[in-house]
Amino acid sequence: MSDSTIVPSSRRLRGVCLGAGYFSRFQYEAWQRIPEVEIVALANRSLEKARETATLFHIPRAYAWSDLAAMLDAEKPDFVDIITPPETHLEIVRLAAARGIAIICQKPIAPTWDECVAVVETARRAGVRLMIHENFRWQPWYREMRRLLDAGTLGDLFSINVRMRMGDGWQEDAYLARQPFFRTYPRLFVYETGIHFLDTFRYLGGEIATVYTRFQRRNAAIKGEDAAQIVCGFASGATAILDASRYNEADTANPRYTFGLVRIDGSKGHLELDLEGNLIFKPLGQATQRIEYPHTRDGFAGDSVYAIQRHFANRMADGAPFENTGDDYLKSTALMEACYRSQASGQVVAVDLPRS
Repeated sequence: MSDSTIVPSSRRLRGVCLGAGYFSRFQYEAWQRIPEVEIVALANRSLEKARETATLFHIPRAYAWSDLAAMLDAEKPDFVDIITPPETHLEIVRLAAARGIAIICQKPIAPTWDECVAVVETARRAGVRLMIHENFRWQPWYREMRRLLDAGTLGDLFSINVRMRMGDGWQEDAYLARQPFFRTYPRLFVYETGIHFLDTFRYLGGEIATVYTRFQRRNAAIKGEDAAQIVCGFASGATAILDASRYNEADTANPRYTFGLVRIDGSKGHLELDLEGNLIFKPLGQATQRIEYPHTRDGFAGDSVYAIQRHFANRMADGAPFENTGDDYLKSTALMEACYRSQASGQVVAVDLPRS
């Protein structure tokens, strides 16, 4: 079954959303395009912003942050979509889990490793379903790359190289208009952005055994790192390299479409992704071939938010496991933590994968 297939449901899923920040609009808009889902209420730390968002997306009710428990009791939703900062996630998961409500939660799971584990274990102990909203692996070019790898088109995987240049972090007022909290995070790039690529590396190539990192802070107006070079050693023997900067610019009108250039080398040739979503395959000793596959500029980054939320709705309907489980994302979080240990030590470090 395709990830885009609609699984019939006997009734509409009732959902509530928490959060009305910059990124939430992509999630609200995507829910509107999933006919078997109805968002019945939202809450936000600013009630005024909650009401504005409710009006914009035709959501019947808006609640104050102090009324979270009362909202869950009154609305009795099938699921809660957590689109709030990481430091709020554990409290919300506890409230939802105590009421048997399924959860889709934005990454990062939580600010610390222990809190991340607590989020996942809280849901597990309550017997509620938890999916982490990690949408990068749902970008259509990565789904196509995985299809080609699974089909053996590239042969054995040798390496994955990503070069990301966002160009949104060099200004003195960097991040203030969109995500001002970025400026004060002591851990910025890998915690907020790099983990997207680490999870995608795992999606494409399997588990990663070692990492070596070098971080930089290019903009003195922010607290955390805004550039990084990360070398990942797969258990298979393959390598992934992320060379990333939010400071320097990419030569494209929208660097947030593909978020970077990608090259995958295999035993049968290589595959390249450009900044416009084009995929080119070069078999060894043969002419290059353009890979035709569907990708769109609707929504966020190839409509990846819609794709992951479509998957959530399907799995809620058919009861099959989520792809983005909490247990699986703890592995990506462990990889992120290993990157910071490598930076602190200046050494290659082993990745301590949690037990499921």
